[in-house]
Amino acid sequence: MYKGAIVAAVVPAYKEEKMIARVIETMPAFVDHIVIVDDCSPDDTSGAVGRADDGRVTLIRHEVNQGVGGAIITGHRAALELGSDVNVIMAGDAQMDPEYLPALLDRVVEDGYGFAKANRFYSPESFTGMPGYRVFGNIALSFITKLSSGYWNLFDPQNGYTAIRSEALRRVPLERVAKRYSFENDLLIHLNILQVSAVDVPIPAVYGDEVSSIRLGKVIPELLHRLTVGFWHRIWYRYVLWSFSPIALLLFLGLLFLGFGLIVTVWLFFQILGSVIATAATVMLAALPLMLGTQLLISALQLDIQATPSTPEHAPFVAR
Repeated sequence: MYKGAIVAAVVPAYKEEKMIARVIETMPAFVDHIVIVDDCSPDDTSGAVGRADDGRVTLIRHEVNQGVGGAIITGHRAALELGSDVNVIMAGDAQMDPEYLPALLDRVVEDGYGFAKANRFYSPESFTGMPGYRVFGNIALSFITKLSSGYWNLFDPQNGYTAIRSEALRRVPLERVAKRYSFENDLLIHLNILQVSAVDVPIPAVYGDEVSSIRLGKVIPELLHRLTVGFWHRIWYRYVLWSFSPIALLLFLGLLFLGFGLIVTVWLFFQILGSVIATAATVMLAALPLMLGTQLLISALQLDIQATPSTPEHAPFVAR
């Protein structure tokens, strides 16, 4: 128990026969339950868990591989059944340093946030030694996820080192959350729809000799598709269906004006290619909708940023 809260660590594991014992051995004493989900590993990951012999461990093995998101969802459900107050995610490859777990838990247990996540890139030095293309990729993905999820105060969206209150987790339709590598991004979208307060916690990553099995050619299209669909999903539920917000009005009008302006601009371009002289009125017919549409979209963006759920709404846990 941590400051009055029952803590469960959810550990998704795939081919972690060599590292999973270390994860269990280094798990802090204040963690009440360790839910390990072996995602149909072809090695002896489950056997290694059994040999660790820790009474806090609950082992679940998938008969069919469901991806890291599917393993986390299974672990979350099991942890809720065990009566957890807060669920944290710990990687099966020991990349998440348990030394920083109290910093993550404090924001949820004491400060009243519904969700807290680690941020590896909290200082300029965090990017030291990282290839330029990875720096660009992380920044681009973070911005796209901010736009899609509506959590403009968060960075490093792929960081799975998280803590979430059970009362917030129970409201999330877990069966609708992505089960593969876009799980973290999609979860943020669902949390924003529910207006769960979230915060970043500066925590460095631990890198070992493990080799990533991520295939970028498959993951990137999946991520972009999920983020695009998730953006409109969030806009529909939060700003249209549940309460028609000015944000939706500004967004739809902005897209309408911008689309009309682009169509007229393309038409005007071909007219000019055909040696037709464009009049001032024709140019304005293209320019004015473009300017109005851009301004409306910027206004919608500003309001969406202001609507970021970043204010704690929960009372601290009380020591039992």
